[in-house]
Parts: sequence; structure tokens; C-alpha cells
Amino acid sequence: MSDPLRPIPPDARARLVLVTGPSGAGRSTAINVLEDMGYEAIDNLPLSLLPRLLDGAPFARPLALGLDARNRDFSTLGLIDVIEQLGQLPGLKVDVLYLDASPEVLQRRFSETRRRHPLAPAETPEVGIAREMDLLAPIRARSDILIDTSELSPHDLRAELDQWFNGAGGTGLAVSVQSFSYKRGLPRGVDMVFDVRLLQNPYWQADLRPLDGTDPAVLDYVRADPRYDLIFAQTRDLLLTLLPGFAEEGKTHLAIAFGCTGGQHRSVAMAGAMANALADAGWRVSTRHREMERRAALGAGGRHL
Repeated sequence: MSDPLRPIPPDARARLVLVTGPSGAGRSTAINVLEDMGYEAIDNLPLSLLPRLLDGAPFARPLALGLDARNRDFSTLGLIDVIEQLGQLPGLKVDVLYLDASPEVLQRRFSETRRRHPLAPAETPEVGIAREMDLLAPIRARSDILIDTSELSPHDLRAELDQWFNGAGGTGLAVSVQSFSYKRGLPRGVDMVFDVRLLQNPYWQADLRPLDGTDPAVLDYVRADPRYDLIFAQTRDLLLTLLPGFAEEGKTHLAIAFGCTGGQHRSVAMAGAMANALADAGWRVSTRHREMERRAALGAGGRHL
């Protein structure tokens, strides 16, 4: 007979992903992606039906549930209460996935599709967007994984979800290492941010300016800064000290960001080097360079989600 007080190993627990976020941010796309990964997916599930679903037979596959603010029994406090109750079930691992986007991007998407906002059918989409974002703010703050889709195409979102979830069987702590430009603001949903603007800037070298931090010449220039080795080593050691603690606490996703002025040289070089160091230490790591992805998408005329 098993000891009921003994913790259930993470890989033995059933997995449930609650997917929500404002209309137009990509919730339905995320549900479809998770379904392709092997999750059993149910969209627009009324909150009142969730307990009945979980009281049934154990689900053989991980489960992804789409929760929509348009549902007639939806309430912010009701969903938070459900999340708290589910988190106490010993045989269930719950992640709240929140798909977000800036109000300006959401307005553009509604304008492009000529859809009415579900929370303001007789008013402008701007009113509905503000109303919904206000309604969902406490859930956004409670989310385990926050993905800003403002500059993501459906393909980019699929790649992002694959990094976080690594398919239906992914276990352990997944680490995302990102680079960004301070000019365009901090990336949403990151857990730790490191400012590398104190390193010498390749932008002021005419031959390096058009290159990026993945180029060996730029890497060599950044690493030649007398402060680089100490900064890199101490940051790496700090992360390698913290990561096991996060994993032991049950955290499954950790996003780390390095920022510089333009998000092209120093932050890209540091993020890439740090991702390699963490991967060499045995951690599951993905890398994302926000500004480089944005320029590539704009240059290719890519459609954002």
C-alpha cells in the first residue's frame, strides 16, 4: 500500500494546462498547437464543467483547456479559486498559460479581421479590449507561463510553445534565455533581467555595426572587454546556484533576459554564450533574440499572430 503523504514524482502526475488571455492574443492557436503536441484539447469550457471533467476517469493524455472570458459563467475570482483548488491536488500538475498582446496590436488584429469584440459588440474594439484586459489582470498576474504574441507569427508561437512544453512528455525545468533592446522596453513574462550595456559596444565599430551578436567578430569584440569574463562567470555561477532551487520548488519554466541598447550586439552575444553554458551544465535551454526576430519578420513581410 502506498504512503498517501509521499510526494508524487513530477513525471508521474497528470498534466493540465489552462489556456487563457484576451481575445485576439492567440489562445485558439495555442490550443491547436498543444493538441498537435499530443494534448487532449477542449476549448471554451465553462468553469462549472471543469470539476465534473476532473472527477471522471483519469485522462490518459495531458489535457489543455481553453478558458474564455465570454463564457456565461466566467468570473475572475471563480477561475482563480479553481486554479488554487487544482494546485492542491497531489496527482495533478497544473500550468496556467496566458497569451497576451499589447492593446495596440489587439486593436490592429480586430481591425484587420473586421470582427466585433465579444465584450463590446455594440461598441468599438478598443472599449472591449480595455474591458477584457481589466477583467483578466488578476489571472495574468497568477499565470505560470506568459507569452506576449504581439510580434509573433503563428509559426513563432508554435516554436515558443514547443520550447516551453517540449511535447506532451516534457518534464523538469525549461530555461528560456532571451536578448532584447531597452529602447523597446522589457520583454513580458521574464523572471530575471540582466543589463549588459556596461560592456563595450560593437555598434561604434563601422565594420561590426551591420553584424549581430552571433557573428564571431562581434563575439570576440564583446569578450575583449576587460569586464566581460568576470561578469559572465559570476552571472553563470549565480544562475547555476539558483536553477536547482527553482527546480526543487516545482517551477517548470524560467525566462532569463539580457538587454542592451539596440538588442543586436551585446545582449545577443551574452544570451547565446549563457545559453550554451547552461546547456553544457545539463539544463534544457532555448534561446530567443527578440529584436533579431522582429527585424527578420518585418524584412520578410511576415504576418504576426
